[in-house]
Amino acid sequence: MELSELRMAIYKSNFTSEEYNGLIDIIQETQTMNAKAKINVGDDVWVVQKTKRSKGTVTKIAIKKAVVDIENQGSYRVPFSMLELRGNSWLEKGSS
Repeated sequence: MELSELRMAIYKSNFTSEEYNGLIDIIQETQTMNAKAKINVGDDVWVVQKTKRSKGTVTKIAIKKAVVDIENQGSYRVPFSMLELRGNSWLEKGSS
């Protein structure tokens, strides 16, 4: 299914707020699984926040988060959904 088809199916649906929240959960879980499958210890990553991206290096992988050494800021536990691989970003295709 193409993204445009999915979008139209969602627009035409009669989902309740609870069902929309479930859909959001599914998307976030999928995003986390995809990121975790691609990110390894030692990878250079972007930590993506609402208004900025920070350079970092993954130092540890946990179940839902990675420990990332962010340049000039220290180490932080970061959810996989907030990480993009630097230089080979698999998320940048859909974002601007």
